[in-house]
Amino acid sequence: MQQNRYDIDQLIAHRAPMALLSRLVEYDKQQAIGEVTLDAQSTFMTEQGVASYVGIEYIAQTIAALAGANALDAGQEVDIGFLLGTRQYQAQYAYFQAGKTLRIHVTQVHQDESGLGLFDGQILCDGDTVAAAQIKVFQPKDATQFISASDM
Repeated sequence: MQQNRYDIDQLIAHRAPMALLSRLVEYDKQQAIGEVTLDAQSTFMTEQGVASYVGIEYIAQTIAALAGANALDAGQEVDIGFLLGTRQYQAQYAYFQAGKTLRIHVTQVHQDESGLGLFDGQILCDGDTVAAAQIKVFQPKDATQFISASDM
């Protein structure tokens, strides 16, 4: 994998407060490592921490950052994608604690011509896997046309 050279705002369409990923660390064509640093100002932070089900979105945004980095490397624009669903999401804890950095690993399992993709995702904290899931995503060739067509 190569070290990321892009700012996270260049890679994902999300903006505050829903831009949850702190940075993309490294990536290649089919896998990436992202990080989320949790502090008192983190979106969804409570007294207990961030509910672990938010990890699904951390994984999804790491997938988005991977797609964005690969698009920029190819001289293309970053486009939006859609989180379709997850299966087998398992978290070791009910909350991710403030003061921790979560390291998110994603690996592409399948991608077809239509834009449907399947990724394995793992969230690590202090070197231990604290959550994992398979995530289904969709990135159509023309997202704005896709959104317009679905409004009919």
